[in-house]
Amino acid sequence: MHDLRTYDYAIVRVVPRVERGEFVNAGIIVSCDIERILQAAIELDEAALLALDADVDLELVRSALAAIPAICEGGPDVGAIGKLSARERFHWLVSPKSTIVQSSPVHTGRCSDVRAALEHLMDRMIRR
Repeated sequence: MHDLRTYDYAIVRVVPRVERGEFVNAGIIVSCDIERILQAAIELDEAALLALDADVDLELVRSALAAIPAICEGGPDVGAIGKLSARERFHWLVSPKSTIVQSSPVHTGRCSDVRAALEHLMDRMIRR
């Protein structure tokens, strides 16, 4: 039997009109301290987003979403935030925001393979 690992995750949401509160799930951020993993997978259903707001700035959304995996990766290319620890970057990514790209509350899970858990969450929460 594989050792189970505890991990935290949040769903990345695109909220085209914050005042309406409608959103499209667009990705998952997963963090596991034991495995020293901070990863994100992003897959935006642009048609679903456009159904909520035909005037949404897709380039802005794509740019904001592309920053998430880069921040997870860390390093100097993502600025000062890239110098923070993986856990600090995770908390920064999932902190409450009232912008077009937000995250759900943080949830906790257990698994033997964090990368497989990320794929499972993408299948369950993001992919249609």
